[in-house]
Amino acid sequence: MPEYIEQNYNPAALLRLHLTYLWRHGRFPRLRNPQCFTELVQQSKIANRDPRLPRLADKLAVKDYVADRIGPEWITPTLWSGTALPDTPHWPGPFVLKARHSCNCTAFVSKDEADWQSIRRKAEKWVGQTYGYWLDEWLYRHIPHGLIVEPFIGVGNALPLDYKFYVFGGRVRFIQVHLGRANDHRWILFDPDWKRVSSLSNDADPRPPASLKTMIAAAEALSDDMEFMRVDLYEPAGKPVFGEITFYPGSGLDRFDPVSLDRRIGAEWLKARGATQSQPLVPDFDKPLTPAFAEALSR
Repeated sequence: MPEYIEQNYNPAALLRLHLTYLWRHGRFPRLRNPQCFTELVQQSKIANRDPRLPRLADKLAVKDYVADRIGPEWITPTLWSGTALPDTPHWPGPFVLKARHSCNCTAFVSKDEADWQSIRRKAEKWVGQTYGYWLDEWLYRHIPHGLIVEPFIGVGNALPLDYKFYVFGGRVRFIQVHLGRANDHRWILFDPDWKRVSSLSNDADPRPPASLKTMIAAAEALSDDMEFMRVDLYEPAGKPVFGEITFYPGSGLDRFDPVSLDRRIGAEWLKARGATQSQPLVPDFDKPLTPAFAEALSR
């Protein structure tokens, strides 16, 4: 185990972090001197305790922040929020049910949805679970547990393309486009000029969204003074719409193709850290920070 993992700093969590990273990337993360984006995500998970993060990752609370920053027209209306679904749905389909305090807890409900009781049982489990523990994603434990219902914003039955804007120090540096989210999920990475930076694939490059410049400006307006955040936007029927804000994309476990992209994206994070002259990240554990671990995290 790397020497900078110390007993004062939840060794079980740090061991989990290292083993999951090894499983996905074939090596331990370099938290002493992170260079890759995926390593910086791991460092952020154990060290960044910015109190703004839970609110911005809360799928319900973030709507007020977005409306204030870029306007209420970007917000998908909330049809309902709570902790227990009613016996029968009160909203016209299609609509989307999601947990406000977690990721990948979403149900798309069509007009002819017959198994509402099954969805209720699934949602009850979502509410009872605290997301992020096993991947040590700190911020999710500070979001109130709950559910929200929103109208479906796709065209017909098709899910809208998902545009994920990687914002470093207030500037969009990369845009990830997610395709085939329903059954054959894959993605392509572009720079802000819509030049592909990920490897060639069987997919032709999708056309840039008509409102790309507006979407970039919106993502940058939402980023505040943070080193990094990912802002997810959609453009159903040609109108840009806010999705969510994320700070741990893929929990730092998704691999990039080519692998060199991981370091290229990480360089933008490190550049933003230098430009903002942010202080070294400090873990929020019960015991005081020891000099050795403080030095390791600041390198």
